[in-house]
Amino acid sequence: MSIITDDNNLPKRVDINQKNPNVKAEKIDYDRNFENTIRPKSFDTYIGQSALKETLKITIAAAKKREKPLDHLLFYGPPGLGKTTLAGVIAEQMGVEIKITSAPALERPRDIIGILMSLKGGEILFIDEIHRLNKIAEEILYPAMEDFFLDMTTGKSQTVKTLRVPLPKFTLIGATTKAGELSGPLRDRFGIIHRLEFYTDEELAEVIKRTAGILEIEITDEGALAIARRSRGTPRIANRLIKRVSDYALVKFDGKINEDIADKALDTLKIDGYGLDSTDRSLLKMIIEKYDGGPVGIETLAAALGEDVRTLEDVCEPFLLQAGLLQRTPRGRKVTPAAYRHLGYKNAIEQQNLF
Repeated sequence: MSIITDDNNLPKRVDINQKNPNVKAEKIDYDRNFENTIRPKSFDTYIGQSALKETLKITIAAAKKREKPLDHLLFYGPPGLGKTTLAGVIAEQMGVEIKITSAPALERPRDIIGILMSLKGGEILFIDEIHRLNKIAEEILYPAMEDFFLDMTTGKSQTVKTLRVPLPKFTLIGATTKAGELSGPLRDRFGIIHRLEFYTDEELAEVIKRTAGILEIEITDEGALAIARRSRGTPRIANRLIKRVSDYALVKFDGKINEDIADKALDTLKIDGYGLDSTDRSLLKMIIEKYDGGPVGIETLAAALGEDVRTLEDVCEPFLLQAGLLQRTPRGRKVTPAAYRHLGYKNAIEQQNLF
């Protein structure tokens, strides 16, 4: 079977609500085309997540020998770490098609039923943000994942009949940033559950150099590492920053990126040495200056900053927690002494004594 691809011969996203998903759009969104261009297609070009890659290589090899589809997989972790890309790599290695959707798009029962009925044997269904599946869609998935049957009802009142429609054996890959919000029955139906970890600076530097090579951007090893240090351990952010730094280098200098130019460009973008942007710093400063360092509830912070709660929880908090700048307590969020030092305040005890 051939994989569903775009013009760059890469797995493409299939919108299950589109009447004919094989029709190519006349205009391609620039950012999505950029992501597809740099997206790895094999484990050799997929940088990072070494332990997970080794596990998947063995699992894929075993599935091929048995001539059976892979077990269902669940990937979780902060956004931007490569969950969708990894699903595409798995499909490529298995030599099967992949259909990609997101849970919010599966609003009605016919949405999930339609995509399940369209699957062929061995194909991969990738559902992003799977923790946001509504209850009806989730209950439809239970027998589909476990027994490869689709339970359907026909008729009304006294003439209602339940039909069990067989489905070809397929692999569901789910991705979520909030594994804790998945129901137990759904989580238990995944054969492999793995958390994707933040990248090291060295791994991100390799990602940046690979992207720079594809985009024909000249960059030194030191320049790549300078960008990596401010990329919050996230490949998606690293790939976004390389474009912005490249623009700066092209306009202000000769286009070549070294450490000094990278630092100047990122300073201009107001991204500090920790990789914090203005929103991150505003969040930490708000807790320090207005709430004595915390604890304070996330809803209160969101209202005070004029930000959405999910933006703070999904975009800001994961890295701030990982970096040791923020703590979650039963009473709310609290900054750490490291945050005081990083933002140029006195140490935590002296600062709190000022109030």
